[in-house]
Amino acid sequence: MKIEQIYTGCLAQGAYYIESKGEVAIIDPLREVGPYLKRAREDKAEIRYIFETHFHADFVSGHLTLAKETGAPIVYGPMANPSFEATIAKDGQRFPLGEISFEVLHTPGHTMESTTYLLRDASGKPHAIFSGDTLFLGDVGRPDLAQKAADMTQEELAGILFDSLREKIMPLPNEVIVYPAHGAGSACGKNMMKETVDTLGNQKKVNYALRADMTREEFIKEVTEGLQAPPKYFPLNVQMNREGYEDIDEVLKRGSRALDPDAFEAAANKTGAVVLDVRHQEEFVKGHIPRSIFIGLNGDFAPWVGAMIADVRQPILLITPEGKEKETITRLSRVGFDNTLGYLKGGFEAWAAAGKDTDRIVSERPEKLKESLMAHPERVFDVRKEGEYQGEHLESAHNTPLSEINDHLASFPKSEPFYVHCAGGYRSVIAASILKSRGYHNLVDIAGGYKALKESGIPVTDFVCPSKSGG
Repeated sequence: MKIEQIYTGCLAQGAYYIESKGEVAIIDPLREVGPYLKRAREDKAEIRYIFETHFHADFVSGHLTLAKETGAPIVYGPMANPSFEATIAKDGQRFPLGEISFEVLHTPGHTMESTTYLLRDASGKPHAIFSGDTLFLGDVGRPDLAQKAADMTQEELAGILFDSLREKIMPLPNEVIVYPAHGAGSACGKNMMKETVDTLGNQKKVNYALRADMTREEFIKEVTEGLQAPPKYFPLNVQMNREGYEDIDEVLKRGSRALDPDAFEAAANKTGAVVLDVRHQEEFVKGHIPRSIFIGLNGDFAPWVGAMIADVRQPILLITPEGKEKETITRLSRVGFDNTLGYLKGGFEAWAAAGKDTDRIVSERPEKLKESLMAHPERVFDVRKEGEYQGEHLESAHNTPLSEINDHLASFPKSEPFYVHCAGGYRSVIAASILKSRGYHNLVDIAGGYKALKESGIPVTDFVCPSKSGG
């Protein structure tokens, strides 16, 4: 038996490749299925099942493409209602794979179709669970994402999740290995550990949601407390996962059109496409196309695209580092952004060489800005998450989290200079690009972020350990 966790850091997502005696199961595959097919060929094995733990909200699964390529059935747990052909398993149903088997444990609560797959070894002994978004390391799946579809409150779903954990997962042996669908950084939970594999016994010790003496009411309160609004693209990803999507090869073909500066400009004007610049933030600061949006490949690219652009149907034109075109289109497609129309041939340098208008962001180290920052701290806008801000921040600075930046536009000064910062410089440049696209050109990015601010000696608040529910 071989179990391989295929972890994608940008999405904090774990897919799984399990092989036994020449038979393979894939659990929660990513959109691009080539790696799974390659592994199966190398193992001289056949992909027998594609198991889905639920209809994912934060990424588009590769289940349909993988089923088309292999003929393997797509398996969901009870209460799933996909628009395509799939096996809807019963609670307790077993699926043999070589010398091992998978048992379906219906564990609703995160969503009503949420299912955990229990792997039993050759002797029938419980060996591991693939818990999807039901159980994370250090946390459990948030119970508000299925609220609309299930016509239930998040408190009702949390109560169902409590029952699922107590009745289906916690009675399993402590030595059972837990393989979750996500780790720290995912928006599907609020308190995940950085580790991606653990034993159930250890989770019973360290996971607040698995406390043995916890009442149902306490669980509901703790799981629902402090939930931030989910990213706006989540419902659209659920829809794609439930109803189907375009083949990724077609998405890559359309998005890989190389456009010279004139054609690029014409396409942007004709289609209303977002011009998305994915270079490093330092390059974007020095020069970029006016009104383009920066979200760099070197950060949490796909989740920030989902949060800031939101509508997966939005046409997009790309400015990428040379050779990164295909990677960018692929990473966009992972979160459902399939409407990429092409990229700027020769990159920003070609645009500038063609004599077209360019823009830049004023970005200064806090040491240089110290006098102004201390004189006008109320003009400082901290775009970190609420929990980061609560922990420690520049005195009198406003907290305008990047994910909510469009809700705070009225807060920014119209004429006098104001300053934006994050923790290290990535998010603040995203914020600056969005603000400039909205007509705010009187901003200054604080280079180096909060770390540099604090080191400059500008007064900050005393450190407070953020609560687990903090944003």
